[in-house]
Amino acid sequence: MKTHESEEMYLETILLLRKKHPGVHAIDIAAELGYAKSSVSRAVGLLHQKGYIEIGENDEITLTQAGFEKASDVYERHRVITELLVRMGADEQLAEENACRIEHVITPELFGIMKKYVKGN
Repeated sequence: MKTHESEEMYLETILLLRKKHPGVHAIDIAAELGYAKSSVSRAVGLLHQKGYIEIGENDEITLTQAGFEKASDVYERHRVITELLVRMGADEQLAEENACRIEHVITPELFGIMKKYVKGN
């Protein structure tokens, strides 16, 4: 993985895949993201080394507590930013695409302001 952004994207993807079905494997992540399995396998190895995921029997991937917390934070940013963009007039697809980009670079301070606005309105 090249960046912190990629790490967050993989963790968020694992979180969302686990909501759909309990057994997540590297091939599922590759299919979801449209990446080569070799790239995903490398990323999975790095996430495991950092303590964000566990790899169980049959190569099933689960989030550790640290991984779950980080993935949940990213997903919350995604949901709040998407909602704000839709409220501002963007259609759902445009809002989703841009939220995916923004969620990784937004400062905690600005996200706090956005979250307060979305929750308060």
